[in-house]
Amino acid sequence: MTSTAKRKGGRAPIRAMAAPSAGPPGDPLGRTTHFRFLPAAERRRLLERCTERILKAGEVLFAEGEPCRGLCILVEGRVELRQVSPRGREQVLHTEGPGATLGEAPLFDRGGYVASAVAAAPTRALFIPRAEVIALCRRHPAVTLSLLEAMARRVRRFAELAGSLTFRPVHERLAHYIATAAGESGRPVAAGLTVDLALTQEQLAARLGTVRELVARAFSQLEKRGVITRKRARIVIRDPARLAALASGDPVSAPQRGRNVT
Repeated sequence: MTSTAKRKGGRAPIRAMAAPSAGPPGDPLGRTTHFRFLPAAERRRLLERCTERILKAGEVLFAEGEPCRGLCILVEGRVELRQVSPRGREQVLHTEGPGATLGEAPLFDRGGYVASAVAAAPTRALFIPRAEVIALCRRHPAVTLSLLEAMARRVRRFAELAGSLTFRPVHERLAHYIATAAGESGRPVAAGLTVDLALTQEQLAARLGTVRELVARAFSQLEKRGVITRKRARIVIRDPARLAALASGDPVSAPQRGRNVT
């Protein structure tokens, strides 16, 4: 099967997915929330009906608007779900890693993909045809419930994203991003904690729903107020209480909002 998909700067060829002769090593379906409770024999049968896709960083798994013909499962790597405006402004909706599935909503409503999935690192994915997923849902209602839970979590996440883009200024969105990244480090968010965002300001702008210039201005605001100091992508938290207040949109503790929101 050969196709093409849109990517930034033009259209790039997508390599054909080949069915693995003996299946990928290990049990990739057993590491996926929706399928891990299935009997091993059922997972093996399902795996035989999968096709495999290998992507380099920057390659497109599927494109926004493209018809959805099945469910994608990430085995290795990382994928970003992106939307791009007609003027070229990019919004990263969410990022997924191994064990995640993509395409649940269009799988059921038969519409096109709502965003493009782009590999952010070398990535390996499996594809299950729609007919196989629907048949599996009928045999195992628990799979259906698990898929519904995944869609519900994403709807909630999109609602939070829409609220943030609509009502919160950029410096609050940036504070929330830094606080979240600090929390994921597994260490207490205390004064002196260093966070490496590993993103350019343009990449960060795509996650915050803004442009690079306003990200630079938001960083300057946080630095001037003594919340952080920084050296390129490395952030040092100086005032964790203030950062937490900004991240939560606390109207009392947060600095006065500027006029530029997006």
